[in-house]
Amino acid sequence: MGLTYVKTRVSNLLKPELKTELDLLVDTGSVLTWMPRKTLEGLGIIPRGVRQFKTIEGKTIDRETGVAVIEYGGQEVVSEVVFAEESDGAVMGVTTLEGLGFRVNPVTGKLEYVGLLAV
Repeated sequence: MGLTYVKTRVSNLLKPELKTELDLLVDTGSVLTWMPRKTLEGLGIIPRGVRQFKTIEGKTIDRETGVAVIEYGGQEVVSEVVFAEESDGAVMGVTTLEGLGFRVNPVTGKLEYVGLLAV
């Protein structure tokens, strides 16, 4: 299976007129969505805290997180996002993916809408 990229629209929850489009790599191994710090700051999104992450190399890193509105495929979700540094990737994590109601089809590598699950 190849890599899956999606074009999303990202906006500031408190100032919805501030929005931009951003291509993200879908990474179901990442819990949170990572976006370039410059993009988030340009939207007026401010950090709300710091989280620790374990890298693929096994190192622990600290990154600031905030909240953004992410739109894809006619759906939108308010999602915690990581302020990615220049050495980090821009990815859509599984929390955002499932919050939007999508999954990656393992055969086609494309996103497909499956809706939200109720408990």
